[in-house]
Amino acid sequence: MKIVLIATIIFLSCSCNKKAKFQKKNYNLKSSSLSFADAEKFGIDFYKKYASELLLNRSIEISKQSIEIDGFEMKYHLNTYGDMPINGWSLFISLHGGGGVSPEINERQWNRHKKLYSLDEGILLTPRSPTDTWNMWHQDHIDRIFNRLIQNMIAKYNVNPNKIFLLGYSAGGDGVYQLAPRMADRFAAASMSAGHPNDASPLGLRNIGFSIHMGKNDSAYNRNLVAEEWKIQLEDLKSKDIDGYKNFVKIYEGRGHQISHAKENYVLEKSNNGVDSSGIFWMSKFTRNSYPKKVVWKQDDVTHNRFYWLKVNEPKAYSLIVAKIESQVINISYATVPEVVIMLHDNLLNMDKEVKVVYKDKEIFKGYVPRTKDVILNSINEYGDPESIYYGKISVSLGN
Repeated sequence: MKIVLIATIIFLSCSCNKKAKFQKKNYNLKSSSLSFADAEKFGIDFYKKYASELLLNRSIEISKQSIEIDGFEMKYHLNTYGDMPINGWSLFISLHGGGGVSPEINERQWNRHKKLYSLDEGILLTPRSPTDTWNMWHQDHIDRIFNRLIQNMIAKYNVNPNKIFLLGYSAGGDGVYQLAPRMADRFAAASMSAGHPNDASPLGLRNIGFSIHMGKNDSAYNRNLVAEEWKIQLEDLKSKDIDGYKNFVKIYEGRGHQISHAKENYVLEKSNNGVDSSGIFWMSKFTRNSYPKKVVWKQDDVTHNRFYWLKVNEPKAYSLIVAKIESQVINISYATVPEVVIMLHDNLLNMDKEVKVVYKDKEIFKGYVPRTKDVILNSINEYGDPESIYYGKISVSLGN
């Protein structure tokens, strides 16, 4: 299978890339660096200022519970359950079904979906798709809207950035298959119900939990068969990378497409939830690792310029980067892009010591990486995430 072949590439050395001429750099910038304590304080203080300005500048869209970007408007509904934990609310973003049908039908799907699940704790956010197309939850404006939505929810509602979850049913499940891998650095876990991945790849799911819920008889568009294939692919990825790709796949015998209405004994009796809601409780145990030591970044046709601690200035559709940090060494084992920017934080390595970058067994950078205010400011302005702030960066040419 195509994805299994790609996955195998990740864990094997590859000599197919053309050779590059590397210039070793050894910059001693230690003297110009902020201390860790100063960088941490500056990040905390600037995020508070950022959040205050955000609430002022976006007050209308927050009060309306509606976000509009490039002419696409997404309304959303909020339900709150339980008591807020000390670190802030969990946030569950739940995508309704429908798709390529009339606006009236999608509106009914949205209103029905608002009442479909309940939580022990957290904010259940149910958005109304900006469009009524079959691919309504994975068009390129969705990523930008969701990034802004998450920024708003963190700043306004004290959402814990490390406890944000994505789930979706039917066409909403299609969206989860697509959005979870390409926006994995935003989520702790994701749960897909009764959807189809189309051309999505599971490679980017390395650092989050991912569950699949599918009726055995849900044969339209071969959803059931594809879910079985993804189960095999996820287990194959996990077998090669034991610390990654945590997953749970449940195929419900005798069930069709409407698993969100079906009941089982293990579902909480107090809720209206169907069997697929077990994904909510499975997801809840996960906390996002915002600074993972290994990153597998597989771009989709909708591209991003940052994924965890990796950045590219010119995103390339379907490109792949695999990188890992061990002690003070950043090893890029595979890449199909010509350049990469590596963002650093002391949770990844000791920024008071020399850092090395290795690509294809060759050292392409060696030196101190300063903690700077500019990098901190840019990382906060880009993501609006107080738990994903970076202090320094390295830009390297890979020669691809």
